Amino acid sequence: MTSPGELERTLRENLRGEIDFGAAARALTTMDASNYRRVPVGVVAPRDADDVAAALTVCAEAGVPVLPRGGGTSIAGQATGVGVVLDLTRHMNTLVSVDPEARTAVVHPGLVLDRLRDAVRPYGLTFGPDPSTHSRCTLGGMIGNNACGAHSVAWGTTADNVTELAVTTYGGTSHRIGTGWAGTPDGLRELITGHLGPLRTGMPPGFSRRISGYGGLDALLPEHGVQVARAFCGSEGTLGVVTEAVVRLVETPRAPVLAVLGYADESAAAEAAAGLLPHGPLTVEGMAQDLVGDTAARLPRGGAWLFVEMPDEGAARALLRAADAVDRALVTDPAGQRALWRIREDAAGTATRMPDGGMAWPGWEDCAVPPARLGAYLREFRALLAAHGLRGSPYGHFGEGCVHVRIDFDLVSAPGIARFRTFSEELADLVVAHGGSLSGEHGDGQARAELLPKMYGPDLIRLFGAYKDVWDPAGGMNPGTLVRPARLDENLRFAVLPATPFAGEIARCVGVAKCRTTDPGGASVMCPSYRATGEERHSTRGRARLLHEMLAGEIVTDGWRSTEVAEALDLCLACKGCRSDCPVGVDMATYKAEFLHHHWAGRIRPLSHYTLGGLPDWLRLIAHLRAAGAVNALARRVPVPGLDRERGGRLPELAREPFTRWWARQPDPAKGAKGASGPDRASGPGGAVTLWPDTFTQYLNPSAGRAATQVLRAAGLSVEVPTAGPVCCGLTYLSTGRLDRARTVLRRTLDTLGEPAGPVVVLEPSCAAALRADLPALLPDDPRAARLAGAVRTFAETLEEYAPAWRPPHLDRKVVGQTHCHQHAVLGDGPDRRLRERAGLTGELSGGCCGLAGNFGFEPGHHEVSVACAEEQLLPALRAAPPDALIQADGFSCRTQIAQLGGARARHLAELLAEGL
Repeated sequence: MTSPGELERTLRENLRGEIDFGAAARALTTMDASNYRRVPVGVVAPRDADDVAAALTVCAEAGVPVLPRGGGTSIAGQATGVGVVLDLTRHMNTLVSVDPEARTAVVHPGLVLDRLRDAVRPYGLTFGPDPSTHSRCTLGGMIGNNACGAHSVAWGTTADNVTELAVTTYGGTSHRIGTGWAGTPDGLRELITGHLGPLRTGMPPGFSRRISGYGGLDALLPEHGVQVARAFCGSEGTLGVVTEAVVRLVETPRAPVLAVLGYADESAAAEAAAGLLPHGPLTVEGMAQDLVGDTAARLPRGGAWLFVEMPDEGAARALLRAADAVDRALVTDPAGQRALWRIREDAAGTATRMPDGGMAWPGWEDCAVPPARLGAYLREFRALLAAHGLRGSPYGHFGEGCVHVRIDFDLVSAPGIARFRTFSEELADLVVAHGGSLSGEHGDGQARAELLPKMYGPDLIRLFGAYKDVWDPAGGMNPGTLVRPARLDENLRFAVLPATPFAGEIARCVGVAKCRTTDPGGASVMCPSYRATGEERHSTRGRARLLHEMLAGEIVTDGWRSTEVAEALDLCLACKGCRSDCPVGVDMATYKAEFLHHHWAGRIRPLSHYTLGGLPDWLRLIAHLRAAGAVNALARRVPVPGLDRERGGRLPELAREPFTRWWARQPDPAKGAKGASGPDRASGPGGAVTLWPDTFTQYLNPSAGRAATQVLRAAGLSVEVPTAGPVCCGLTYLSTGRLDRARTVLRRTLDTLGEPAGPVVVLEPSCAAALRADLPALLPDDPRAARLAGAVRTFAETLEEYAPAWRPPHLDRKVVGQTHCHQHAVLGDGPDRRLRERAGLTGELSGGCCGLAGNFGFEPGHHEVSVACAEEQLLPALRAAPPDALIQADGFSCRTQIAQLGGARARHLAELLAEGL
């Protein structure tokens, strides 16, 4: 076999696309969304079909396997491989053409499904199969897995919607296949005609979700029309590489309506699903209480629910009358429907978290049985789980008998892995006993291929092997998958990780890749750096994969000193969007802080870590020296070391008078003397609140603090401000990974603050988030930390909880601006929305991330990404706003970004309300 270095050189000589055999590229492709991990030798991003052919020729001559890869969201391990990975998403991602009259489209394999759907929506068309990963899965991956999705009840699987495929095989030979034997490899026709009997009588009884193995092979029977392209679907990259596909499109219903039916329990819902099919539903999705959780309050009464989408309201009402449900609801509002569907789409991630905080894993993600058998199957499945001491929350496509579930396997210890194997074998027997398919949607990969003989028997398994050998005689296409498979308990991704809490956190990323979406989706934040660069290493998943490989030490070998990980994390804005938007709650901001803490331990750090990371100390010193004016004048002439020159190398202007100094000058009504030392304790009957003088309010924008004081007093609350010494949330030290310094600062803060009286009002969202979430995590053994975290309230939360009867001034203005990303991810902005509504402020603030993100936008090398983030939602919203619109941004970074890039002045909500008093 050719050495990796020789292979890389030969590929570079023969291809126009990118070839990357470096540690980072390999680390990013060791895993998909499964439990498995295999290490490739390199990654190739071909530019076109000619590049694919050249790569397959070179690799075949070198004896190196090839794996085609799309979005990497496969759940059974089939998108991991040991040879060369073909990344088809970078260049081969275009929509070639659309024929609205014929209702067909020609696509390249790396095209993301939602991009196809967006392009054909103006014609009233869509692509029928729609897996929950539609925002990032690719058409090539869907063809490889024969993906289905929620609407397959109406529109079928991917195989039902593909008419032609351009395929290149290992060695570089190209084929164009559709219906009939034209374009097929030598020997395929003879193989099928020689095995008509087994294909006619040996295949399990057909139902829509028989996806396992080469389950579509009977499409090659003459009575089925010799549908070669259909049979190729679901081959999981084991036969060849799809370079182009002709797909069918379907008409989009003009006004679909969602019927939500409540049932007593899961089995009742499952048994009812098949009876709804004669009504012509577009979807019949099932979920039980253990998956829905608190969201059940938004659903009809019951312990399990069917989401049934109907083409119009009349059909939906007829269904409601016929359904034997405990309770029912009709959702006609598109926004309401989207909110409910989001529960279902996020289930692949939310099902990974158990109620007690434990994790559950794929592996038996999508078994399917005939719909009439689903209720009985689920009862026996639950009993099998209990017999093995396992837990899981089934959900899925009940109308087609396909059940998704994540199970809390122990995939680390030897006994746990042994139980995983035993359970898998017994579950396979159960599925087969009900006439089902081991895979009903996602393919077998490594998770189930070893068990395919239970479903198909030895004769068909031998035929599967012969079928692969006709297409791939050298065995170079994705070996170890489907045919002659690896064991289901080999190559587990957890085996390489050390037994540390940090490794456990990194393993949380299951690879569903919601972070790879290119559409921010309104209020969603995750992942701004990926949307700005389009590179996997700048996605939340990509960074988690690099950290995983850093801990494994096989590819990324320099541990915490890794330059690959440092480069990937450099563009992480620490926005914490992944904490809320990632279905499994990956918190990359926290992981980045931990990495930087180790990465720079014992070394001189970048200058920005001292200038920006130590900002509270510098500002406190300047205020103590009363040198703000001089520093402002100097900064206008001399750039601050360590700051980005494209922003002028300077910070925003320092306030001449810090907030606490202004506070000390205010009269104490209790003493009746101007300038007395005490705080205001006599402003009203609503009780005392502590107003936190965060660094940004204290030294850079004290007008927000003054405004908040005025509003809180007007609401009947008495205000206290800590003045015994400096208090700080430690945010800047966290964001630069100076965790020891952050702990020191936080302990000092707790000492200074003492026990606060009532709520602690924090005006800066990033500081509030740090106190609420990071403080107790950094000081878990200090009970004061938990108490302070529990006392933290935002400005709007304080007014809603402690002055509920207060009526804010009615401003009657349109408002635009930015919801702070930490408020979105950690704090929530419900009280803010309600307060704005009560104040007559109409309109919505932008979602996403402003792009400045504390120190991020001021650091050298970040300006381009910072601007790109702002251009995604914030700046367009400002340009489109009417001239008299108010601009709100509670975060100081957001206000600074608006001023510097938008040329406008944004204000804190407290300032807007204070002006209206």
